[in-house]
Amino acid sequence: MNSPDEQFSSGHFPSGPSSSELASTEHASTEQGARDPAPDGLSSDSHSPDSHSPGDQFCSDLSSRDPSSRDQSSRDHSSGVRGTAGAVGSDVSGSIQSLLGTVVIAVFVITFIVQAFQIPSPSMENTLLVGDYLLVNKLCFGGGGLGDYFMPYRQVRRGDIVVFHYPVDPTQHFVKRVIGVPGDRVRLVNKQVLVNGLPLKEPYARFSRPADDVFRDNFPRLDVMSGPTPEWWLQLRKLVEDGQLIVPEGHYFVMGDNRDNSYDSRYWGFVPEANIIGRPLVIYWSVQGGEGDGTAPSSVSDKLYHFAYVVTHIFQITRWNRTLRLVH
Repeated sequence: MNSPDEQFSSGHFPSGPSSSELASTEHASTEQGARDPAPDGLSSDSHSPDSHSPGDQFCSDLSSRDPSSRDQSSRDHSSGVRGTAGAVGSDVSGSIQSLLGTVVIAVFVITFIVQAFQIPSPSMENTLLVGDYLLVNKLCFGGGGLGDYFMPYRQVRRGDIVVFHYPVDPTQHFVKRVIGVPGDRVRLVNKQVLVNGLPLKEPYARFSRPADDVFRDNFPRLDVMSGPTPEWWLQLRKLVEDGQLIVPEGHYFVMGDNRDNSYDSRYWGFVPEANIIGRPLVIYWSVQGGEGDGTAPSSVSDKLYHFAYVVTHIFQITRWNRTLRLVH
């Protein structure tokens, strides 16, 4: 920008220059043009900058671009790619952590709170049917320790339905009803259960056969060995007094509700308190069609066929009147 003095001087000429001034000016301009070099990037011909085409200008811009700017652009692109990869990696890591957290919670719940079981046999009919799927409350019963004062525990009571490890083979799970608690005296006379000399009211009990099995229907009988394991037979003889079986401390006498078709304490003995897992809480699903021999499919092909059948017939085979039913 010109200074104020220059602005003033260039704006107040009284008249146009004289011919001699024009001549001298043209001569000076010619000499100045001869001495001044051509602009950078342009050829040294007589064309003015305005006479060049846009293509020439674009080529000039490309040729004059700084290589460092191209390197910077490449670095910016690489940074963007790394940022995207980092975001994807962060999402995958977050998903894995969420999945692991869910697995840990599920394992904790199954180990300490509730666990799902399926009824495979008719020994608890009609309370529990083959094809019932149960949620078992594992926080119900306490062990008589200090934790009983802080947790919602209670002792096992007569009439409770319990899930436990089968004493003869702890890998198997059984479900039965508690008939005798520690200290009780248990006896059966013509299928009628007597506890401490009094008949037990059992509206849940089911009988399907006549009273023709001496050992089953009149328990305990020391003169008949019909079905019990050898170990139980020896122990039974030591615990019978006046025709009544005395339940020892820390053990329970259990029976199935389907009295004529139940493999229970009459045949293999007491359930140790440590073997009890919990109490069935609810039937969360019940499916019909499993009333046969109660055996689960063993081979992979049988399991796949069974799964496909259940998925394709789920609405037809579901016992809707038993689903979400509380267990008593």
